[in-house]
Amino acid sequence: MKKVLLSLITLIVFSVVNAQDNGTSTIVTCHQKYAKVFEKRGAYPVNDGVYDNVIITFRKGSMADCLYGKVKVQNEEINTFEMYLKFEDDTYEKIQRKFRYPEEKITIENGMSRTMITVDDELITVLFVKNIKPKKKSYVKAADPDFDF
Repeated sequence: MKKVLLSLITLIVFSVVNAQDNGTSTIVTCHQKYAKVFEKRGAYPVNDGVYDNVIITFRKGSMADCLYGKVKVQNEEINTFEMYLKFEDDTYEKIQRKFRYPEEKITIENGMSRTMITVDDELITVLFVKNIKPKKKSYVKAADPDFDF
């Protein structure tokens, strides 16, 4: 009887341990959420000009910050010397970062800039959220039949 009870308790303990989360749950960042929207809907082309309604994402490791900002687009590329972060009082501060590849052209594809890498291994991407295409129409599903036979 003791062996059966001990076996049953051991089985329950192992079941509970296996059912618990091992801490490996993945955190979905704001950048990943935006990227999914751009991937699903697509975006209109970004023309040359100054855009003060962009989201600039800063990623390092598994962490990400998504902040409003302003950028200048010249020749369909991001001018890295004309990138600014927006304050709550609608003023801007220039982004001062040293890029690992300063001569690299930062092109824009599908409403998202090419990822810029700083010397501190920080990843920066500019998202043109106002250029996201509208949500596609979806069909109306019919209700299940509910007839009296």
